[in-house]
Amino acid sequence: MCFSAGASFGTGAILTVVGVASIRKAESPSQVLFASIPFIFALQQITEGFLWLSLTDPAYASLRQVATYNFLFFAQVVWPIWVPFSILKLEPRERRRTTEKTMVGIGALISIYLAYCLLLYPVEAKVVGYHISYEQDYPSGLGLYGGFLYIVATVGPPFFSRIKRMWLLGLTVFISYLIAAVLYTDYIISVWCFFASIISIAVYVIMHNLSQASKQIPDVSIGSTV
Repeated sequence: MCFSAGASFGTGAILTVVGVASIRKAESPSQVLFASIPFIFALQQITEGFLWLSLTDPAYASLRQVATYNFLFFAQVVWPIWVPFSILKLEPRERRRTTEKTMVGIGALISIYLAYCLLLYPVEAKVVGYHISYEQDYPSGLGLYGGFLYIVATVGPPFFSRIKRMWLLGLTVFISYLIAAVLYTDYIISVWCFFASIISIAVYVIMHNLSQASKQIPDVSIGSTV
C-alpha cells in the first residue's frame, strides 16, 4: 500500500475477512480460485506492510529483500495468470471459453517472462515521499509490449465474461490503472495494487450473486447467470 505500514496491515486485515467470506460463498471447486482473489490481495498488502517496516525501521532491515521479492511475485507473476484462469473456470459457454483461454495463454506468457526477469535482474524498493518505488532493471526492449499484454491479461477477461456484473469489475480495475498511471507514474506497482485490492471487494458481490443464483435455480449452471 502506498502510505504506511499500518495502512497496509489494516487493508490486509480487511481483505482477509472479505476473502474468507468470498470463499465461503463458493458453491463449487471451480469458483474457489476467483473467490480467493481478495485473500491473495490481503497477503500481498501484508507483505508490503512488512516491506514498509524494513525500509523505515532498522530492526526489520533483514526482511527487505524477501518482502520486496514476495510483493513483486504477487504483482507480476501471480496476477497475470490467476485473474484470467479464475474467470475461465467460471465460464460455462464454449465460445466465451475460447476467448478466455486466449487470455490465459497471454497471462501465462507474461507471468513466465516477468518471473524470468525477477530471478535474473536486480530489483530494489525505496520509500520516496509517502510511497514505495520499485526500481527494476528489466530489459527495456519488451517493456512496452509486456506492459500492454499485462493489462490485457489482468483487465481484459472480465469484459468477455457472461457472469453477472463481472464487466463492472474489469471497468473499475481499468479506471484505477489509469489513475495510478497518470497520477502516480513512479509508484504505479504499489498504488495500482492498492486500488485493485480495494476493488476486489467487488469479488465478494459477484460471489454472492452466484451463490444466490445457485439457490434459486439449482439445476442450471450458476456460471450462466447474466
